[in-house]
Amino acid sequence: MAAAVDANGGIRMRFHQVKELVHWAADYHANLASNYTRLAASGVDDRVRMALDYLAERERKQQADLAGYLDDGSDHTAVLEAWFDEPNDFPHAPVLERLPDGVDSESVQSVLATALTAHRMLQDLYAHRSELAGGSDERAFFEALAAGHEAEVRRIVRDMQRLEDY
Repeated sequence: MAAAVDANGGIRMRFHQVKELVHWAADYHANLASNYTRLAASGVDDRVRMALDYLAERERKQQADLAGYLDDGSDHTAVLEAWFDEPNDFPHAPVLERLPDGVDSESVQSVLATALTAHRMLQDLYAHRSELAGGSDERAFFEALAAGHEAEVRRIVRDMQRLEDY
């Protein structure tokens, strides 16, 4: 297993298994859900609170869906065990890690903008992994994750628009 030294002198692994990326993404969704829940309880206006509660629920569902892939007996075990070479950290990871802390909870539209940024970056991450996939099963797995995020973005936009029209 090859490692590299990051800018801070720490050791960063160059090779990863697909399951590491899926685990990271599941944790990311859980972190977003937690932050949305925390913000919803912070005294924001009612529409923003409803938007944040809705987004927290959607993030928990995304986290649970990804965690389901990691369960023993998953149909994706072979793909999850596959290794890939990523000379950098997972693409966009530093930006994604900062997003939950930077949620502007002043309006439904600003909350929506943060949610869409997170989902589109995750979608790009999955598309990137699909393009670099080592086999057709791995490619199909990441294409399905990217398509799922595209559908999630459409669902969030539709439902948040309904909230704004409410």
